[in-house]
Amino acid sequence: MKLTTFTDYALRVLVYLAAAPERRATIAEICAAYGIKANHLTKVVHHLGRRGWVATTRGNGGGLTLARPASEIRVGDVVRDSEGQAKPAECFAAEESSCAIARCCRLKGVLGEAAEAFHTVLDHYTLADITSNARELASILHFHPPSPRAAAALPSGSAP
Repeated sequence: MKLTTFTDYALRVLVYLAAAPERRATIAEICAAYGIKANHLTKVVHHLGRRGWVATTRGNGGGLTLARPASEIRVGDVVRDSEGQAKPAECFAAEESSCAIARCCRLKGVLGEAAEAFHTVLDHYTLADITSNARELASILHFHPPSPRAAAALPSGSAP
């Protein structure tokens, strides 16, 4: 299954924030870290905020943070939320399919099973699982993670 760019960017934002959960990040710095245009990321961040994945603070000193600990954010939930209902082929669309064999095709069942397996695997992982290398991520994304002492003070499951 292929993820849309929207979902890819949503996951990147969450990874960025989880790499240093104690600090606020701006859209501009996330754009710079990933080489993404701000107009694309602004739409993604707006969606993540509306859906409760990130908390946004406006004004001086504002920015983005995770709305809950990384250990409570399931990758599968984020993908489902960003992608919508999985439609691996035309016949999965709500409207009538124009496929000549739709009424007797067995491929739809196979593709449906594959899409379900894809999401089942993603459900086994949290944002904390995929960012357990937060120090390495932080160094690549050009900011410095908290000191080990500061990291120890973070809530369980959100340490870098």
